Amino acid sequence: MIGVVYLGNNSKTQERLKYIPGQLVRMTNAYKDAAQICTPHVSNEHFLVFFERNVRSEDITAITYLRKKCPRVYIVLMTNTMTEDERRIYMKCGINDTIHPEASVTELSKKIQFISDRENVLFDDEAPKYGILKFKIPLWKRMFDIVFSTLAIIVLSPVFLLTALAIRLESKGPILFTSKRVGTNYTIFDFLKFRSMYVDAEDRLKELSKDHNQYAANDKVEEPKTTITAPLGDQAEMLMMGAGMESEMMISDEEIMLVGDDFVVAESDFAKKKEEEINNAFIKIENDPRVTKVGRFIRKYSIDELPQLFNILKGDMSVVGNRPLPLYEAEKLTADSSIDRFMAPAGLTGLWQVEERGRVGTMSAEERKQLDITYGQTYSFLLDMKIILRTLTAFVQKGNV
Repeated sequence: MIGVVYLGNNSKTQERLKYIPGQLVRMTNAYKDAAQICTPHVSNEHFLVFFERNVRSEDITAITYLRKKCPRVYIVLMTNTMTEDERRIYMKCGINDTIHPEASVTELSKKIQFISDRENVLFDDEAPKYGILKFKIPLWKRMFDIVFSTLAIIVLSPVFLLTALAIRLESKGPILFTSKRVGTNYTIFDFLKFRSMYVDAEDRLKELSKDHNQYAANDKVEEPKTTITAPLGDQAEMLMMGAGMESEMMISDEEIMLVGDDFVVAESDFAKKKEEEINNAFIKIENDPRVTKVGRFIRKYSIDELPQLFNILKGDMSVVGNRPLPLYEAEKLTADSSIDRFMAPAGLTGLWQVEERGRVGTMSAEERKQLDITYGQTYSFLLDMKIILRTLTAFVQKGNV
């Protein structure tokens, strides 16, 4: 259990804190005294400070001092409303979380328990011994990419010219379509394709994906229920990651709660919602009405992908690897079970294309993710050559997607 300190002079809050079960809350109205209390006397001793909001300039001085003197402190600002500017200022000077100043004993107790249960995650006692793990493309693979892409661009230059002319003649708009994609190590880059859709395609995607996404689950999952309370923690709001849920029923006291500025959600419901989002991360539209006539032809024979040879030459991608994902798909694949797909080369073609592509509507998002992970763990020069040879027979898609 972490040590708890109240810094403020609100008598009603002090009275409620006295009744926190199993917890002795030390109280003071002087920030230097609070800093002295929060100075650790033993290894791995941590403190939670409930900081009563007052005059902003004085608050900033106090919070900054606490942060400087007490590296193992978690500060919860007791406040009712905040503007965006105030929120940024308080977070910049060291606030970790917020809670309403009239929060009940139960809410205060749950906040303490929530932070205590995550003590090892929220308090960074030691600097990391190792740098962030990143994938680095092997020299043999990079050299092959440069040679292959250069030769392919030269040989296919007539196809580039004819395709560009056909696109220009059929519809208005740019010949190339550029979008932000997420590749190796979650690196964002400009992804090139021949434009195969009408110019307003991106605006129509959200509406279409609701009813026509092949990767989405057929059965609608009931939305998790939450109970709306007074504004609570910024830290928990970040954990929620925009779950976007509405209130209909109360949750039992036995549940571990995740709290946000204007909602509370059970941890089990949140996990269920995140799993659903990950399973439906990929978007694939059958018989897409946004595609032009030329677009259907160049998609059928994968000609629309040829500009990615320039991405390969630049180093954004490899010839063989996992397909780089749009931002709206990649942001749903940040869980531990999904990270491995990004610890591998991003590629023009890959294992899932030759194993599953063309099996109309039968490949789930989980199957595709697992194939990407398998490639990242087992890729080799021999495997890359096999995938390239199989791509020559698999590039004609059976489905109209």
